Amino acid sequence: MGLRERKKQETRAALSWAAIHLIVERGVDNVLVEDIAAAAGVSPRTFNNYFSSKGEAVASRHLDRCLRMAEDLRDRPASEPLWEAITRAALAQVEPGPEVDARPVPDRDTWVTGVRLMVTAPSLQAEMIRAGTKAEKEIAAAVAARTGTDLDGELYPRLVAAAVLAAINVVMSHWLRGGAKDDIGALLIDALRQTAAGLPPP
Repeated sequence: MGLRERKKQETRAALSWAAIHLIVERGVDNVLVEDIAAAAGVSPRTFNNYFSSKGEAVASRHLDRCLRMAEDLRDRPASEPLWEAITRAALAQVEPGPEVDARPVPDRDTWVTGVRLMVTAPSLQAEMIRAGTKAEKEIAAAVAARTGTDLDGELYPRLVAAAVLAAINVVMSHWLRGGAKDDIGALLIDALRQTAAGLPPP
């Protein structure tokens, strides 16, 4: 990846994190595009070059991580079993990026409460669904490539992608309900293990 493309990715990530940070702090209706741009150190025009709305900026964090997961899944050794590769690719996206270190979150309880409110905001949910649809397609394409299945003609790659994203969403909800006190990596490993096993009764 060239320097210019890396810089664009960094700006996109910084804008997305600034949007999340401000909306968690203030509520979605109390944050303007101008506020997000200022927090990321760019102009509102630059914001509009990357995103069409606050909701898209928020959703892009999840989308970008899923796209990186799909890319990592494609790059993992062909000899690695599918669900092991999926788990490793998913875990690689758990670590926070440099934009988080540059703008750390407030105390955990305040942060978790704000995130819970953010993810239930109707104005953001439509963008989250749109992002999830795109993420599912890319993950399914990576699964199809690894398994030699037909993305359009067979159910398998899309079923796997949908199951993976469902597991990730359940883990995030569980983690938030628990006050973000659990090890999210361990939760993710457990959720994907159960999914790969066909969700047998406990």
